[in-house]
Amino acid sequence: MFHFLLLAAAVSAPSDPPAVNLDSLLREMTDPAALARFPSPAYTCAQSSSYDRASTKPGVVDQEGLDTWFANGDYNQFLRVEETEGRREWVLLDAAGPGAVVRLWSANPPRDAILRFYLDGAGTPAWQGSFQSLTSGAGPIAKPLSEECSRGWNMYLPIPYASRCRITSDRDGFYYQVNYRTYASGTRVESFSIEALSAASGTLANVQRSLADFRPQTEPLAAPADVPPGGSTSFDIDASKASQAITELTVRIGARDNERALRSTVLVADVDGEQTIWCPLGDFFGCGVGLNPFQDWYRSVSPDGVLTARFVMPVRSSARLSLLNLGAESVRAGLHVKTRPWAWDDRSMHFHARWRSTYPLHAYGGRGTEDWNYVAVKGRGVYVGDSLAVMNPVPEWWGEGDEKIYVDGETFPSHFGTGTEDYYGYAWCWPVRFQHPFHAQTRVDGDGRNNWGHTTVTRVRSLDAIPFTSSLRFDMELWHWRECEVAYAATTYFYAAPGASHNRPPQPESAALPPPQPRPQPPVFRIPGAIECEDMEIAGMSAGAVLQSQDLGSFGPKGWSNARQLWVKPTADGQWVDLIIPTGPSPDPIEVTLHATKSWDYGIVQFSIDGRPAGQPVDLYSGARGKAVPSGPISLGTFSPMNGRLVLRTEVVGGNPASEGSRTFFGLDCVTLSAARPEK
Repeated sequence: MFHFLLLAAAVSAPSDPPAVNLDSLLREMTDPAALARFPSPAYTCAQSSSYDRASTKPGVVDQEGLDTWFANGDYNQFLRVEETEGRREWVLLDAAGPGAVVRLWSANPPRDAILRFYLDGAGTPAWQGSFQSLTSGAGPIAKPLSEECSRGWNMYLPIPYASRCRITSDRDGFYYQVNYRTYASGTRVESFSIEALSAASGTLANVQRSLADFRPQTEPLAAPADVPPGGSTSFDIDASKASQAITELTVRIGARDNERALRSTVLVADVDGEQTIWCPLGDFFGCGVGLNPFQDWYRSVSPDGVLTARFVMPVRSSARLSLLNLGAESVRAGLHVKTRPWAWDDRSMHFHARWRSTYPLHAYGGRGTEDWNYVAVKGRGVYVGDSLAVMNPVPEWWGEGDEKIYVDGETFPSHFGTGTEDYYGYAWCWPVRFQHPFHAQTRVDGDGRNNWGHTTVTRVRSLDAIPFTSSLRFDMELWHWRECEVAYAATTYFYAAPGASHNRPPQPESAALPPPQPRPQPPVFRIPGAIECEDMEIAGMSAGAVLQSQDLGSFGPKGWSNARQLWVKPTADGQWVDLIIPTGPSPDPIEVTLHATKSWDYGIVQFSIDGRPAGQPVDLYSGARGKAVPSGPISLGTFSPMNGRLVLRTEVVGGNPASEGSRTFFGLDCVTLSAARPEK
């Protein structure tokens, strides 16, 4: 198949690279050996995002006494607004080239927004299309290069440019991240065009097929051996006569308690005199705590305990791979390694995987106070991904924190994100498993309802890998909506030239312990008689509005019925949504009471039922950033149902001047019905 041809070609030393273009970038994307050599032509990778611009440096305190370095207003922040042919355009990226856009993500691309790519100073876009279509797989780029994953909208199609790239949207009101390369001056890059996209259609089809269909080779594996507590099993590679590269590593494991064994059984690699890998098996293979089957471009985990990784790992002279049992019980484990010849040169690098675990880690509700370090590396290399396993003892959302990645001594990070889940390619703390060639949520105990329990998220990089010549530091903000004690375990993957150093020594004591477990979930609070708005049938809505069932447990265990609301995100005044309230067969008049939400970016709304106004406009602004509270009961009046239902319309009619963001959002919790009180 296509990907095996790529691999065979990749293990030989490449000749001088031709011009960078769409076709070459697509081929590079599915070349598993490309990352094992320092890039030529050289490039840097950076990110443009909607991070809160109040974050300028640590220690700056705002009027509310909060450190602005952890400011959380990551919404609707742009480089500038431009006027083009009579329309306003919000600028997401303006980067000097030569370069290439390699990843684009959003949490909420507006339904009617057009994304435009202006290249090389041209006044007309080289490419444009519906923002939602370009990032959902419903447009010109099919899955998986364009795909919505658990409410995160992603595009991985590379957009090369010779001298400049400017990306704009003709609508605002969203979160975004754009990862882009900048090549060394003088690198010849052929800019993206519709003609280039058509010419690369064959390569594009092969890449799409390879990414979507890749599976590990099925072949007999050696029977696993019993590894007693404190024991190990090893595989040696002698590359003294000819350098080799590990191209596939497979582990088969079985134990009475697989969840514990996958943490206490550690993969160790000693390559050319350096310890390059020290990581528990479950974390290394991306499933975190427990056996959680999934598949991405570099790894696969099967339900029967077969774990496969396809990171290419060059070996110049010798290597030993070992499985070390740090647990209290024996495990059955087997190690299977594939190698191929490798032409070692001055760009060749060793593959590293390091692990950090911390528990308890104290989180402060409603504010960030710490940048928790994944890894810091000194030397030359390329950062290629990570996994994060979280134990969250409460239903509230744990991952408001932004990634901050510093390259080559930067004092301000060249990657400053908008939320932990955004970094991992999904959005809105959505607790639903997904898998994609480059990112996945492999375990989520909340199962669509909340973020309690164990969660594992992972991201592997291809074109968005991050080269560094002297150092790299990866921090993730610890930002939780509730004060509690969480557990974090981060695995980082990177290539580094021989002699590089890092700050992640082995943690045998942590790996030997049982994984921390959450306390039982509390019962879900419900308002008596509630008809949940998030469960109501939608009778109609404005074209520009976006709906989402949102977990609100992060703002307190009691207050919202079912701990959820229907979150409505209009983009302009006058937009509305109609919900059907089931009433039963009786036509007798009933009193309708609504429970809603007040928040820092909510608007003023007018309610009506069956076309009749229901009270005066209601201001749903909460009064302070980061504050969301239940509205309490809102009486809408007395109405007579028809055909067993009432139609509730909520229309945004304005915004409080103090409200942030769009000032048009609103949230609806539930409705209660009661018999109409007799007139006096």
